Amino acid sequence: MSTEPTSRAERLAQRVRDGDRRALGRALTLAENGGEDGKALLDALRGDIGRARVIGFTGPPGAGKSTLVDALIHEWRRKGQPVAVLAVDPVSPISGGAVLGDRTRMGAHSLDDGVFIRSVSARGHLGGLCLAAQDMADVMDAAGWPLILIETVGAGQSETEISQVADLSVVISAPGLGDELQAIKAGILEIADVLVVNKADRDDAEQTAKHLEAMLSLRAGDKQGVSVLRVAASTGLGVAELCRVLDDRLEAAGTDRAARRNARKLAIEVQRLAGRITESIAGKDIGSLEPEELERVVKQSLAALAAGSRN
Repeated sequence: MSTEPTSRAERLAQRVRDGDRRALGRALTLAENGGEDGKALLDALRGDIGRARVIGFTGPPGAGKSTLVDALIHEWRRKGQPVAVLAVDPVSPISGGAVLGDRTRMGAHSLDDGVFIRSVSARGHLGGLCLAAQDMADVMDAAGWPLILIETVGAGQSETEISQVADLSVVISAPGLGDELQAIKAGILEIADVLVVNKADRDDAEQTAKHLEAMLSLRAGDKQGVSVLRVAASTGLGVAELCRVLDDRLEAAGTDRAARRNARKLAIEVQRLAGRITESIAGKDIGSLEPEELERVVKQSLAALAAGSRN
């Protein structure tokens, strides 16, 4: 890579560190799009990453994820805690961008300098996140946001990737959605650090909570200690208690966060490498290749990727 893009990345990185919101928006776009400019920016910010606490929120559509995140923002801001949000939205079939967008989401916080909200399209990725979610969270981290909330799409069947990005994973369900069976099928229950039954002011909420508590007894090891919290985000019921539980969990996990985050990043890099290898051999009739020829193609792809990463 030439020195000019690198110096440009370093200038943008400094503006991000200085708290320039326009620079942060530009940096998030570069991180989302990837490519050489995005890589140069992340390299420039590398020394400033790793301080933020990251909480992921996932669950099926209709569970009230956005309403709950909004209520938690209010609670943390009441205590003076700055909050950044990365909201992963379904992809627009027209523009390819996020369907909802940050101007229509959590609008009550738009004038609060202690809140930063960015919406991003999942771009068809099936893990509930976009592929750049980790990088975008890192940019927010480097910008000095101490608490980052990531809300997944709500696809319902494949949202376990949030556990690779967040320090804590909050799984949200609600009465009447059939979440108990869905959680088992999707494996979402397995990644939960905190389980929330939202809309707990409904009559059937207690039954949903008891179903989830029964399922927790089937989990092995430390996961059996996960509690089920009853919350009604629209009225504020239980929000302060949930906020306290999340703060306590983050405090308890504080010393291990850096090691776990490094392990998660390594896993993500392996996934990306596999995807890039697949792209590099796209169009080749792999099924017709002899094993020796296939091995040669893969080795050539790996060599090209390694050369690109050094430039």
